[in-house]
Amino acid sequence: MEREYWLRQTKGKPLFPELEWGRPENRIHAGKLLIVGGNLHGFAAPAEAYAESIRAGIGTVRVLLPEAIQKIVGMVIETADYAPSTPSGSFGQKALDDLLGLSAWTDGLLFAGDLGRNSETAILLEKFLAKSTTAATLTKDAVDYITSAPHTVLKRPDTLLVLSLSQLQRLGIAARFTKPVAFSMDLLHLVEWLHDFTNTHPLYVIVKHLDQLCIAAKGQVSTTKLPGDIPIWRLKAATHASVWWLQNPAKPFEALATAMLVAAK
Repeated sequence: MEREYWLRQTKGKPLFPELEWGRPENRIHAGKLLIVGGNLHGFAAPAEAYAESIRAGIGTVRVLLPEAIQKIVGMVIETADYAPSTPSGSFGQKALDDLLGLSAWTDGLLFAGDLGRNSETAILLEKFLAKSTTAATLTKDAVDYITSAPHTVLKRPDTLLVLSLSQLQRLGIAARFTKPVAFSMDLLHLVEWLHDFTNTHPLYVIVKHLDQLCIAAKGQVSTTKLPGDIPIWRLKAATHASVWWLQNPAKPFEALATAMLVAAK
């Protein structure tokens, strides 16, 4: 059976080479990215995403952190902004105005993780995703906040989840999707699942399985072979996906697929 929605690419055979040739040469035209993450006990994820976004070719990048870690961060991240935090050092609900204000400035957001586990942060994220229409990418523990209660993202356009297979499994269960995700799935059955799921919901999805990066958007699926098992992949993939996507907003599937060639290196 021919599956026209499934496209395969390798390092030597990109699916959309014209996107690589047409990248902005001037940083002024290379887009603006806002990275959100961190808590009092760790901010490695937003710091790594900041460095990776520069390698990915972003024009301008800013980082939003909880104000509880301002003294700790210091000048490690020069373009950092700070928003109200909870007593435990995570983003508080009062950070919503700051987040909405910065989302009006940016072309795309990356919730990079290290958000910690906090009920106020969960409410903040849910309210933001409901109010803002800015393209948003979520990865690492930012995804954990919405896999148990995914009603907001399931109907939100321009939302990308870069997640593990276990997170995808939890998302499918919470969404009451008819087909389950299983760790024993072969690549073909996962591709079929992603095709059906993104045909049903406007979400975009990137997940790694069997040494393949799988990208799904609007029923289309692409797979990119990894050179070997990469245990730490989500943040790099999410950052490159965010940058390529905001630089090609009218071509999300093409942008995400092309970004995975870089992330697979």
